[in-house]
Amino acid sequence: MCSAIRAAFLCSQFSRKTTSVFSPHLRKMVHYQTEPRGRANSPDYRIYFKSSDGKCISPFHDIPLYAADQQESDVPPKKIKTNEILFNMVVEVPRWSNAKMEIATKEPLNPIKQDVKNGKLRYVANIFPHKGYIWNYGALPQTWEDPSHTDQETKCCGDNDPIDVCEIGSKVCATGQVIQVKVLGILALIDEGETDWKVIAINIEDPDASSLNSIEDVRKMKPGHLEATVDWFKTYKVPDGKPENRLAFGGQFKDKDFAVEVIKATHSFWKALVLRKKMKGEEIICQNSSLCDSPFRCSDAEAHAVLQAAPEYGEPLPVSSEVEKWHFITK
Repeated sequence: MCSAIRAAFLCSQFSRKTTSVFSPHLRKMVHYQTEPRGRANSPDYRIYFKSSDGKCISPFHDIPLYAADQQESDVPPKKIKTNEILFNMVVEVPRWSNAKMEIATKEPLNPIKQDVKNGKLRYVANIFPHKGYIWNYGALPQTWEDPSHTDQETKCCGDNDPIDVCEIGSKVCATGQVIQVKVLGILALIDEGETDWKVIAINIEDPDASSLNSIEDVRKMKPGHLEATVDWFKTYKVPDGKPENRLAFGGQFKDKDFAVEVIKATHSFWKALVLRKKMKGEEIICQNSSLCDSPFRCSDAEAHAVLQAAPEYGEPLPVSSEVEKWHFITK
């Protein structure tokens, strides 16, 4: 989709100029801010997002998919090719951590929260030799894997979430950080009969970003990394008593061009989602602060009220020692 069409769809873009933030509970992430509410390691913990001028926004709907949709670039041009398509990535889970943090798609303003299953907070197990998540894990904003759409390649429907990203750079990011990434390829996980794409990408501020331009580059420069990624996705649910996950294409990675086309398709599904006239029951919450044509656009006051209704920030709760346990799988 050309930049003119994107500009028409988005009512306004948030400024990339950042302002100083002095509150210990308010962190500045590039040109977005995050504000935690509740207590970490508890079911009520949330991380809300704000624009640089302090307006409450949805990381799902208000942060542009394409980094070029923002007004300026903080990254020196020499680091990237002039024709490179760059994407914004919302980091949900820092590398080496275990808490399964995710964008809350069915809550107003879609803050990041820790997933809960059967009344318990979810943590990814340490499956030797992997400690927690082995990349910075997150999602591309303004994308959606439509559960009513059956993918022609995988023959499975979408998983009803934004498309996932595994960022393979050397820096450990923070939950809620928004970074710009270059896409290198994609892997297709089949999770309980649903297509769950995993984009492989590199932070453009990473020292290796200029040298990594394809999946084959990853294979050459980071030997074993792609194999570890396949192994991780196959086995991460085994400690919960589930069988190994299945991967489409025999567990082979698809190339960069294929990945970009998948991303474009999920962006189109997202646009249809936020432009529909009404929501039904337990569907995705499309409340947003910037999409002119969306019937779910809210006022700044309405968005701020969502944040104000959340519990006040408190000291983190301790994490069970079980989270640090190592699991060994016989293959």
